[in-house]
Amino acid sequence: MKSFSSLLLFALAATVADAQSAPVKTKVACVGDSITQGVGAPGGKSYPDQLAGLLGESFEVRNFGNSGSTLLRTGDKPYEQQSQYKAMLEMKADVYVIKLGTNDTKPHNWVKRGEFKPSGFALVDAIRGANPAAKIFLCLPVPAFPENFGITDEVIRTGVIPQLKEIAAEKKLGVIDLYTVLQGHPEMVPDKVHPNAAGYTLISEAVRRAIAPGAGGK
Repeated sequence: MKSFSSLLLFALAATVADAQSAPVKTKVACVGDSITQGVGAPGGKSYPDQLAGLLGESFEVRNFGNSGSTLLRTGDKPYEQQSQYKAMLEMKADVYVIKLGTNDTKPHNWVKRGEFKPSGFALVDAIRGANPAAKIFLCLPVPAFPENFGITDEVIRTGVIPQLKEIAAEKKLGVIDLYTVLQGHPEMVPDKVHPNAAGYTLISEAVRRAIAPGAGGK
């Protein structure tokens, strides 16, 4: 009996030691719309999927994209009302990458542009409420070439992006300029709004440089 008890205690101690020595992964939450979700690319080629490969085993990357979602809390499909919203808060990630604003350019949404910044502030406040230590990055949306689905490049460029920059400045967020990353690459945005796999590769590389410049691949 003593021998069995000793073995049991040894096994428990070894399990605890293994758990304590296991490296803690940096948790990354990718928040956004269809461009985060990966619409337009084959399976495994969304930018969060590719980002996970670039960052390597010391990071855990999760995709919380929801197609059609708006940053506007009063838009036709507010992100905060989607299941991904609750899930990304529950993750309590170390890093949040927010890529919203494209669907807000649709005419029936952009008439509520006065509520865009307050909606952005509310999203940031909710994330900081879940994890006050989280690093938050706000992405400037990719271009449209020049429009589709009611989404227009002019509103992205002259309306959404300036307000996102103001949100980032007021909330002291990092900014990832995805507009410039894909500007001049219409061949990577075949339906004029959603990147293809190559376009998502450029996005994933830009995000990796911003959130973990020293990280290597697997």
